[in-house]
Amino acid sequence: MARPGKEERVALVTGAASGIGRATVERLFEAGWKVAAADRDREALEKLGAELGTPSRVFTSALDVTDEAAAEKTVAMAAEALGRLDGVVNSAGIAADVAALETPVDLFRKILDVNVVGTFVVARAAARVMRSTGGGSIVNLSSVAGVRGSKGRSAYGASKGAVIVLTQVLANDLARHGIRVNAVAPGPVDTPMVQAMHSAGDRALWTRHIPMRRYAKPDEIATVIEFLLDGGRSSFVTGEIIAVDGGFRGAGIIAQE
Repeated sequence: MARPGKEERVALVTGAASGIGRATVERLFEAGWKVAAADRDREALEKLGAELGTPSRVFTSALDVTDEAAAEKTVAMAAEALGRLDGVVNSAGIAADVAALETPVDLFRKILDVNVVGTFVVARAAARVMRSTGGGSIVNLSSVAGVRGSKGRSAYGASKGAVIVLTQVLANDLARHGIRVNAVAPGPVDTPMVQAMHSAGDRALWTRHIPMRRYAKPDEIATVIEFLLDGGRSSFVTGEIIAVDGGFRGAGIIAQE
């Protein structure tokens, strides 16, 4: 089956109403993609859809990614509304900064359910659609918290570490269907969720350990996601975890200025 031209490509983005998800929607839309935006915040989705305009290129759907039936329905509706499905970005997620000894089991389970199970449910539903239309690309959102043990991240870090292994397994299982699966592992990013979680002290602590000495902007993560979705530029990249973290993961001792 012939692959679509750039103007025909379709991507579904979860967690699309804010932060990295929203930046990804905007970048893909500007690059000519048709975009299906899903988020549990219906009001924010409606605002996003109105700002983008061009109904023929945008589909929005309220979605709780932990609801398997709803996720499968949303994926199917997006593919039908926009004509096909070539890419998926699993950006929906929740976080917490709580010391391990104070972390409630219910919170731990909830974070795993959204960040890991939700990612799997959406990726599986999308792959079932894409395997019948020539393949595609799935990009999952992990975190540097999933590759290094940071304070207060017992639940969040465990969930993002699981996303990394899930990404690698999916890349292995889905390659035969022409579906690539990769993950992006951001460092701290100035999103509404991070701004609500990080105190001034947190920000000082993070920037002290980042060689580039700053937080990322959401669009700096979205550019990497766009690259991984684009089969014309990343056609032989799968099973990779790309850190977009200002040097945090690779840093050792950092000179203090």
